[in-house]
Amino acid sequence: MKKIALFGWILFMSLTPVQEKKLTKTGSISFEASVPSFEEIKAKNNAVTCIMNTNNGEIAVLALMKGFRFKIALMEEHFNENYIESSKFPKATFKGKIENFDVTKLTSSLKDYTIKGKLELHGKSKDITSIAKIKKTGSDIEIKTDFNVNVSDFDIEIPSVVSKKVSKKVTLNCNFLLK
Repeated sequence: MKKIALFGWILFMSLTPVQEKKLTKTGSISFEASVPSFEEIKAKNNAVTCIMNTNNGEIAVLALMKGFRFKIALMEEHFNENYIESSKFPKATFKGKIENFDVTKLTSSLKDYTIKGKLELHGKSKDITSIAKIKKTGSDIEIKTDFNVNVSDFDIEIPSVVSKKVSKKVTLNCNFLLK
């Protein structure tokens, strides 16, 4: 009887899909909102969480707004207090799916994949589509993508006194090594 129960359990487990998750808590997102001829407006957050389901390509990203670091402390203060209002909107999230993702087809060479999902920032959501470069590094998965967002899509106000010095279109660069 024990052998039949063991055989049944092994059969059940072999037919049950394994949900493989890869994650990192040290991903990075950088953004730039610079305008030519004016001071560089650039920041980076190296403590971004990203999790991916390797069975179906679902992906989720979480970035705390106070984790972005600028070269100039005053810019960081203005970013958190006046623009992004990080005490009111402490995080940005992205939830989406990598189209046609098949973990078994990943190689050590970067391959382009389309990622579609929702970016939530400053209390607003926006559909985002981006091309990501994905490869396998040993047993890890590396994802790199960049895309642009308009500050107006997220109701981020730029005061008129600095409106010519800050781009209304922000470029984001994301890098994740999922383990």
